[in-house]
Amino acid sequence: MTTLNRRKALALMGGTVAAAGLSTPALSQGRKIRVGALRFTSHSASFIALQRDYFKDAGLDVELKFFQAATPMAVAIASGDVDYAVTAMSGGLVSLADKGAIKIIGGALSEEAGIDGQKYLVSDAAFQAGVTNPAMLDGKSYGITSAGSSFHYMGSKLAQKEGISMSYKPLQKVGAIIGALKSGQIDAWSIVPHIAKPLAGSGKVHIIGNVSDVLPDYQVTTVFTSAKNATDERGMTGDFLAGFSKGVADYNATMIDRAHGDDGVNEMVDLIHKYVYADKPREKAAKSIINGTMRLNEGAAMNTASLQDQLSWFQSEGLVGGDITLDTVVDSSYVKTLG
Repeated sequence: MTTLNRRKALALMGGTVAAAGLSTPALSQGRKIRVGALRFTSHSASFIALQRDYFKDAGLDVELKFFQAATPMAVAIASGDVDYAVTAMSGGLVSLADKGAIKIIGGALSEEAGIDGQKYLVSDAAFQAGVTNPAMLDGKSYGITSAGSSFHYMGSKLAQKEGISMSYKPLQKVGAIIGALKSGQIDAWSIVPHIAKPLAGSGKVHIIGNVSDVLPDYQVTTVFTSAKNATDERGMTGDFLAGFSKGVADYNATMIDRAHGDDGVNEMVDLIHKYVYADKPREKAAKSIINGTMRLNEGAAMNTASLQDQLSWFQSEGLVGGDITLDTVVDSSYVKTLG
């Protein structure tokens, strides 16, 4: 296991719960931890667990720390700036796991048949030029945060499926990609529905396909922590996953299954709005938050078949070492595994 400061973590990247574990909460006795998140509806389990005291009931005093991309979050975990986080499996994360700094311990967001998921988008300029479906993106530019990011993976897998070639433009932050797409500086991108649908509604961007058609059962985001926490802090890690999983259960029951009707949805939207589109009036934010509804993994279960596919893709692109195994990246002892 390796504990790194932020500078060392960046250097290492090179540019780029089982049920039993959830059954004994409240062992941590008010221990303060920091949890990394993005201001996406897909991170709602953390927001719910904090707001409804599920983390507190599990014995944890949680502070949320927000990021704008996956790779900086992985660096923060490796350096100890953040204790747990939810984000996509990235090449940077895999590289840090290979150095003994990080472990994926659960799943968060997944693509699921029958539930509206992530979208492939094109700029209005590309659309008006005739790019109306993903197979027509040959020779076009595709926005990503960085090489080895989830955006890079989704774009590359699309290109493989359609037998086309695209150029990938790293723009570091989601906001920068949105600006580039709306202005026609890039041709295409993929993103969760709570961002994709409002962009399409503006008329400056168009939806041309679904990520689920290319990557069915894609494990979009994962729960991860330092290798030290996974190995040496099993009680605290189990407590975190217990609180997080209660947030997942509330979200799915309310937003997917509609178990509490419209009143339940409205209450949940009010809670999420504190973190997602907080700068917009509630009435404008609500539609986007509801549009972003995708299934979260019950009990933080993770699809290891999808994670293996992602790892194999990183290796095929030369983004991580070819000898890295999934066991190097994943600790499967905390949650149920799928696939």
